[in-house]
Amino acid sequence: MSQPSGTYHLIAFHMLFNSLDFIFFFVVVTSLYFAVPHKFRWFLLLAASCYFYMAFIPVYILILLAMILIDYFAAIKIEETESKKKKRYLVFSIISTCLVLFVFKYFNFFNANMTSMAKFFHWNYPINTLNIILPIGLSFHTFQSLSYVIEVYRGNQKAERNFGIYSLYVMFYPQLVAGPIERPQNLLVQFREKHTFDYVRVTDGLKLIAWGMFKKVVIADRLAVYVNQVYGHPHNYSSFPLIIATLFFTYQIYCDFSGYSDIAIGSAQVMGFRLVQNFNRPYFSKSISEFWQRWHISLSTWFKDYLYISMGGNRVSKWRLYFNLFITFLIGGLWHGANWTFIFWGVLNGFYLIFAVVTKKVRNTINVLLGITRFPVLHKFFQVCTTFTLIAIGWIFFRADTIHDAFYILKHIFIGFGHDLQAVVANENNARLSLIYLSKGKFALLVFLLPVIVMEMVYLFQRGRKIREFVAQRPVWIRWSAYYLLIMAMLVFGQYAGEKQQFIYFQF
Repeated sequence: MSQPSGTYHLIAFHMLFNSLDFIFFFVVVTSLYFAVPHKFRWFLLLAASCYFYMAFIPVYILILLAMILIDYFAAIKIEETESKKKKRYLVFSIISTCLVLFVFKYFNFFNANMTSMAKFFHWNYPINTLNIILPIGLSFHTFQSLSYVIEVYRGNQKAERNFGIYSLYVMFYPQLVAGPIERPQNLLVQFREKHTFDYVRVTDGLKLIAWGMFKKVVIADRLAVYVNQVYGHPHNYSSFPLIIATLFFTYQIYCDFSGYSDIAIGSAQVMGFRLVQNFNRPYFSKSISEFWQRWHISLSTWFKDYLYISMGGNRVSKWRLYFNLFITFLIGGLWHGANWTFIFWGVLNGFYLIFAVVTKKVRNTINVLLGITRFPVLHKFFQVCTTFTLIAIGWIFFRADTIHDAFYILKHIFIGFGHDLQAVVANENNARLSLIYLSKGKFALLVFLLPVIVMEMVYLFQRGRKIREFVAQRPVWIRWSAYYLLIMAMLVFGQYAGEKQQFIYFQF
């Protein structure tokens, strides 16, 4: 993955969801949660969440504590202050919280660009970069804190007086480092609910955890082997490997992030907590707009509610609408990382939406003239394929280490396609291994693709209902056969060689 510019560092996080450490941690915490009296459970979860976060860099919990203190007292002052003056506390909270985010995530990026500009104009620019480590999941709990203060300001949420409960809202370990980004109206009240052990709910949560683990270790981490080899040295490859690596990354990032979300939601569900859905089969979307209603839903709705609508949304003039879309996706790209690749990725998705708005009438007219609308299934298939292709092109910039690499891949992804195809047809043994399998064996591609096909078949099957509910209603031998098959797939086909793969979104 591309790293933030400057001298930020990322170090190993020992409480990965796909680690034995986390499994042990989860079993112990969950067992204690149901064992201790209800009135002490919030304290247990807060202590466990602190321990979970301190598995990264222990001292960084002080940064999180400072952000919690700022927003905790700011919300109380907002609620207690007259309407004309409460905005100053909101502004103070937003600026203070975002300042922490800027220092740790964006300072070196902006400083490096200022240094380059000063060098170009022969200016004296003495400010050095910061040799610091980016706190894990900083953008996620920053946005969750901001949503709380904003909702209190809008009068949709009462300020939480219990400091421990509010701290737990920000630090709740299942979704602390990579979401879903929760709203206070959904999560805060749940910390006061009494959750009993319910076999159906617990087993349903465990199934979701297993499904998330399957997507992570069997699909995402295995695809990463191919993707990392090609995207790590893109200039060494031509059309076929670039196309395959791009398609593989399209599924790698989905299975990596949605797999994390499944594990997070499932872990919370076992204890009785209901986290928001974060993904809804995004690659079946018929438009870019629909894609962003299905992908990273908690972040997309955050930008929609707190940024896009605050700027006027679509209830503005045509050109202001284009501006609102552009700014929203520009900031959305920057949110993902301090690198020009992420900014370009955000702008590109904003351009997709603006182009869709501008050409809507023309496209509808063409569809009618060509008679495409008379074949709804074919029309839908074409829309899904077009949307998938545009999203995959966008992921090139998201994954590439530099803008230069991204444009090289985009330029060469079709250059030499005919030559590569001819070489594969003409030279069965050598060309196929070098161009497609990257010398990993003739059956490597099948091992890469088969789990993806299985996942997509599951998604097609569960369009009307959750497959977990369907399996739960089957006879015992069918249920346990499915469970054992899933576990065996993870044990046999899971990618465990070398250091465990970090979740991609941990760096954000």
